[in-house]
Amino acid sequence: MDLQKGRPLNTEGRLDKEIRVYDLLDKLGIEYERVDHEPAETMEACEEIDKALYPAVICKNLLLCNRQQDRFYLLMIKEDKKFKTKEISQQINSARLSFASAEFMEKFLDITPGSVSVMGLMNDTENNVQLLVDEEVIDAEYVGCHPCINTSSLRLKTEDVFGKFLDAVHHDYKTVVLKGED
Repeated sequence: MDLQKGRPLNTEGRLDKEIRVYDLLDKLGIEYERVDHEPAETMEACEEIDKALYPAVICKNLLLCNRQQDRFYLLMIKEDKKFKTKEISQQINSARLSFASAEFMEKFLDITPGSVSVMGLMNDTENNVQLLVDEEVIDAEYVGCHPCINTSSLRLKTEDVFGKFLDAVHHDYKTVVLKGED
């Protein structure tokens, strides 16, 4: 699994939403490295990708919604932490959080289950999704994410994602505190 600098030279067979991620990152002057892989569906496959992206913090990305399904949140947490509804709900004053359906992933972020990523916010032009970020992710030098498809993974500077990228896609974020695994 080789780490490549920037976008793929040959984009044949790649989805438009993936190419749009590379186009935006390039337009913003954000440097990134990329590794292409089979869909990561096992922990062993994820471990290999994690090694290739090291020292990037690899995140679990969860699309959440309230009970009424009128408020949506993209939660980025370190892979070694567990999502606890009560812990997050208290911090954002939103009771009854649950996982949003694949329908909402597609509608707001143009992504499918297994491909949830902060990069999907570029498709949320009406700001339907609020970004929530584990404080330890913000403190890392690099972050890893998918380019809206789970057959590639990116390593980007954290300051670029939470600065240039979010500014360009007109989103902000709220830092949350999550405990590690017990």
